[in-house]
Amino acid sequence: MDDQIPIVDVSLKCLDQDRSFRVQKRMHEKIDDYAEYNFTSIQSSALNVFFDLSQEFESFDDLLSVSVLIPKVFFNLDCSLYLLNENRADKITTCFSDCPEPYSCEETLVFCSRPKTVNNCLYLPIKGNKELIDQLPFNPPMRLIGMLEVSPASQISWHESLFFEKFANRVGFQLHLRLISRKNQEHLYFIRTLVKDIGHNVIVPNMFFKLYYRRLEANINALGEMKQDLTELFSAGSDPETSLKSQAKLMAKLKYIHNGLDEQFGEILRHYEQTSLFLETLLRRSHFEQGKYVLERKSCNFKSQIIDPQVNRFFREFKEKGIDIALAGVPDQEIEVVVDLGLISQVYANLFSNASKYTRAVYDFAGNETKFISYGWEHKPDFFGPGLHGIKLNVFSTGPHIAPEEQQNLFREGFRAGNTEQEQGTGHGLFFIREIVELHGGEVGYEPTPLGNNFFFILPLTEPEQILI
Repeated sequence: MDDQIPIVDVSLKCLDQDRSFRVQKRMHEKIDDYAEYNFTSIQSSALNVFFDLSQEFESFDDLLSVSVLIPKVFFNLDCSLYLLNENRADKITTCFSDCPEPYSCEETLVFCSRPKTVNNCLYLPIKGNKELIDQLPFNPPMRLIGMLEVSPASQISWHESLFFEKFANRVGFQLHLRLISRKNQEHLYFIRTLVKDIGHNVIVPNMFFKLYYRRLEANINALGEMKQDLTELFSAGSDPETSLKSQAKLMAKLKYIHNGLDEQFGEILRHYEQTSLFLETLLRRSHFEQGKYVLERKSCNFKSQIIDPQVNRFFREFKEKGIDIALAGVPDQEIEVVVDLGLISQVYANLFSNASKYTRAVYDFAGNETKFISYGWEHKPDFFGPGLHGIKLNVFSTGPHIAPEEQQNLFREGFRAGNTEQEQGTGHGLFFIREIVELHGGEVGYEPTPLGNNFFFILPLTEPEQILI
């Protein structure tokens, strides 16, 4: 039995008369155009094959291959495609092991809005759809998204040149749709990643507010009890000696509650400041417009503006877990790293969060049990090349080493090492770190040390005046 589709409601929609006449008019004009083009059977076949294969092959790279191979397969002409980006053009060409020496075409291509012949190469403009041009990830000049190069031009007649002009138009239409599709896919991937980042860096840490509010509630209740004690203390008939003792106890209790409230206020304020910073950083409008993280770089005091706030944020958590903090070379100076403060702060937040979860006690060289984290930095001269210096930023924690076979996967999305035990996690934190550090032009890494594990990232040292804010 044939598959059956359930009956659905059907609504009637008549074609608009003016629209119908306009479309029919264009159809008749196209019929006249093709009659005038008088394409040969092989030229018509080439257009049909290109259309069929552009629908059959789904990947962007396959479409590029089809575009440059049609002239080669049907007409034995070499073809290259220059695809324009924001500040460069990517060249896609036919490359075979037995291909002849390339023709001497321009090294620097000047994009043009009309076909032109230069050094025996025919250049044809590839234009985007003017109705969809604003959906591209860049602003193409004169609607040009690329150029098609066919050679040798000496073997191309005027009529064949007209054919390749129409072929370039069809290539442009398909490329434009694929570029928009690829941009939309990148946007969707970024949104999914952003949701994970918000969950990992904002929503999960925000659960600590419950703990803060419970502590605050306990102090408020204690103040209520004090109110009752004060009422009884000042009631008529209280013994003076008993009254003095009660006042002393109440003063001690009041001091204890005041200190607790002051401490909790500081914790809530620090958490609020970091949560606000992270939300403002993750939810920037520029991220959504471009479908990727867009850095807002500025020079800052790395210690006081990035590291110290994160240490203060995790200080109580470290203390409650018996984790000491040992400094390892953290100079209070404004280093020459120019970074996105909000995103790099989240890098440190992820590193300290992992340190809080996975730090374990070990025995030092003197046989004493110790459990601590440390952080610091060191300069790496010429790390990114001659004269291109870097700075290595470390977060170390004591504990068993990560298995060698797992180390290469640590910064991969979703991966969790075998030492995570029963600790909760998603495997997203280190992936986020890698993503943000690489966006800054840096590198991430892990190295085992005698007492534990060191996670680090290396950023290029950049002069502030080299950054365009």
